Amino acid sequence: MQTIQKYIRTSPRKLRFVADAIRSLSPKNALDYLKFTPKAAALPLSKAIKQAVANAKDQSGLSVDQLKFATLDIMEGPTYKRFQAVSRGMAHSIMKRTSHIRVVLAERSHGTKS
Repeated sequence: MQTIQKYIRTSPRKLRFVADAIRSLSPKNALDYLKFTPKAAALPLSKAIKQAVANAKDQSGLSVDQLKFATLDIMEGPTYKRFQAVSRGMAHSIMKRTSHIRVVLAERSHGTKS
């Protein structure tokens, strides 16, 4: 029950900032949290979590209340290297960073409340 979103055009640092805030929550609470988070990185994270929950429903027949995060990884993708022309015939480099998001869900044990 996992999903991998690849080549997200947001830097891994920005995505990790939001992912660290939701890693300890349940997927249902994480989606509610991301809905009201004023960060652009919240949108691709919520899409990845929704896809992982849908995979869990289809493959294992589990509801969203029975799930927890096994792993929530933000990995570095390839960096697009561009340049910005500046004065005196010089150029400054621009690094357009990309990310990969991996969400792995597991079934929550019955004794756990979080």
